[in-house]
Amino acid sequence: METIRQIVQVSGDRKIELTLPDAVQPGLVEIVVVLQPLPQPALPQIPNLFGFLPARIDPLQFQQALRDEWHR
Repeated sequence: METIRQIVQVSGDRKIELTLPDAVQPGLVEIVVVLQPLPQPALPQIPNLFGFLPARIDPLQFQQALRDEWHR
C-alpha cells in the first residue's frame, strides 16, 4: 500500500484531477479520499502610496504640509 498526499483544487462541478506518480502501476486499485479543508490564503494588503504613513493621515494633506514647510 502506498500513501499519496496532494493538494488539489475542487472545481465548480465538484471534480478533481489527480495525477499519480510513475511508480503506480496500471491496474485495479482502491482509492480512499480524505477531505481536509484548507484555510483560504489571505489577500495581500495593498499599502497606500506613502507606506510609512498611518492610514488615518490623508496623503494629499501630508504632501501639502511638506510643501508648506519648504516655503517658510
